[in-house]
Amino acid sequence: MRKLGFWFAALLLGLIMFGGSCANGPAKDEQEIRELENRFAAAFKAKDIETIMKGYAPGAELFVFDVTPPRQHVGFDDYKKDWQDFFAAFPGPVDKFEVRDLSIETDGKLAYSHSIQPAIVTGKDGLKFSLTVRVTDGYRKVNGKWLITQEHVSVPVDLATGKPDLASKP
Repeated sequence: MRKLGFWFAALLLGLIMFGGSCANGPAKDEQEIRELENRFAAAFKAKDIETIMKGYAPGAELFVFDVTPPRQHVGFDDYKKDWQDFFAAFPGPVDKFEVRDLSIETDGKLAYSHSIQPAIVTGKDGLKFSLTVRVTDGYRKVNGKWLITQEHVSVPVDLATGKPDLASKP
């Protein structure tokens, strides 16, 4: 009977110590990544490049495929310049930006997400430009904080015409 009591106490202690953290870990990680994406959306609307870049891994670790040339951006500084060039091309207001259909998977140290991101921005000529992109992000937890280490931004292409489908409707 004593052995049974010992094993029951050990099981109960294990559930108390590890059960809560395991059960809350993925949900907490997902919430933290949602908050990162919400901060990104607010920073995009405000055209705040410094805040946008806070969600990305510093240094050469960051790798991005973007919709605009060049084909890839390697490193934090290269991708920051891409954002600077983007907002320079569209100096007017951001009329719309959303992170929609965000789906996140985590395992404690690594995570990925995919989303649809429609935007309406204003060009140098004052004309509105509407674009919907598909985004897949890879995240790594660094010093307790989720950061994007890899990103792929794309638009579908109509193979018959070779033109991008900027509206990207399902």
